[in-house]
Amino acid sequence: MKFNKIIAAFGLTMALLVQSCSDVIDVEPEFSKDGSQIFNTLNDYQFALTGAYALFRQVGYFGSGGQTTSSWANLPDMMTDNLVQTGEDLANWQIQVNWLYNSAESDVEIAWISAYSVVAQANLVLRGIDKFAATDAARVNRIKGQALAIRAMAHFDLLRYWGEDYDRNSTTRGVPYVTEVNIEAKPARLNVKQTWDKIFEDMLAAETALASATGINSSSDRSYIDVTVVRALLARMYLYAKDYSRAESYATLAITAMPLASKTNFPNIWKDASVAEVIWAVSFSPGEGSPSTGLHNASANRNRFRPQIQLEATYDQVNDIRFASYFVTRNSNGGTPRRIVAKFFSRTTTPDNLVNWKAIRTGEMYLIRAEARALQAGKEADAMADLNTLRDARITGYVNQNLTGSALIDAIALERRKELVGEGHRWFDLKRTTKTINRPDFLLASTVKDLAPAAKEWTWPIPQAELDANANMKGQQTAGYN
Repeated sequence: MKFNKIIAAFGLTMALLVQSCSDVIDVEPEFSKDGSQIFNTLNDYQFALTGAYALFRQVGYFGSGGQTTSSWANLPDMMTDNLVQTGEDLANWQIQVNWLYNSAESDVEIAWISAYSVVAQANLVLRGIDKFAATDAARVNRIKGQALAIRAMAHFDLLRYWGEDYDRNSTTRGVPYVTEVNIEAKPARLNVKQTWDKIFEDMLAAETALASATGINSSSDRSYIDVTVVRALLARMYLYAKDYSRAESYATLAITAMPLASKTNFPNIWKDASVAEVIWAVSFSPGEGSPSTGLHNASANRNRFRPQIQLEATYDQVNDIRFASYFVTRNSNGGTPRRIVAKFFSRTTTPDNLVNWKAIRTGEMYLIRAEARALQAGKEADAMADLNTLRDARITGYVNQNLTGSALIDAIALERRKELVGEGHRWFDLKRTTKTINRPDFLLASTVKDLAPAAKEWTWPIPQAELDANANMKGQQTAGYN
């Protein structure tokens, strides 16, 4: 499938030339100017920071438009066993669903360029901002901390698809890490350890910069990155890197700052009627696309992917508040009932897919902490306590369990699947734990049923256009691809 909006310019360095101006950053249409010419006040830097947030809404990141979906929103569920491709998709996502991509696949290119365009915008924000530190250090730290976190997160997301593994000290291939505004630069592909080093350097600097910043978010708006968001992202990153002690510590900080939603409030999260337990959400307004029209296009009543039957069967369908919040039956235009993922249906009863993207929630923090504790000696009881706490918050009449060993690890993995379905985690969870994808439930004869842990498809190929444009990427194609 081809995205409706293909960016013609390519190459890592070209990301600097395709900055999305959006409605909020239409200061000038060209961002290839020298930074000193356009950022003369901290207001200019703040304006550019707003542009970095806007780029999260682009097609290829969290946004989608028309018949497309986004690389870090629903696609990681579509590519696994959480969702089942239907005939209503008209084979648009055959390549991704069946892992048939190669270095010439345009959707792989778009995911690559969209992430690096976010990086480039963050670098524009960081360029030269320290010259204002002597006059307004607090505001500099506030802007700088958000930009550093944005830059690190985009590189982390790139590592999730293009990293050959996630181990903290791995010398397998990672991704290029771009830290400067230089259209002549041709960055090389780092190994995984080097990539992690730079991600954590940026994230820890962001935590320091934002530690005393207040008022970034309000009680009703979680659209920006504050210190709680940074700590929640660090918990996620450290879990991937298998640094379980730090994952536990940062998840605890996030949980303390943002408690779980009540059973009454939980359904309101998905209608944007509540920000309970929403640590960070990417804000969408009318006309800015949606994170989910490629999954279930609500206004067109087109259900491209339905939930897997076996997944739905794992819920207590009477008492688990998630079941009715996540899945509903909707008739097709011809009256045929079919199951849909309802998380992204609408803020109101109007079917428009217009909801904010919940990038990170407290529910995930409990599962991160549970997994991190279960994988540390002597902490299984604490891990089980976290799992029981989350389940009790979701399931009326829940009775605590007491699991240990592999049964506990498996229960946490299943709870991640149930809690986070449709939110862009399943592919990466299976990749980082080296699991097999098995699809007993399918509708199309073309569906590939299994993907083994050692398959090359778990790591995406570097786009050929990048290899052609960047001499320092020569010989750095992902293993298994030409």
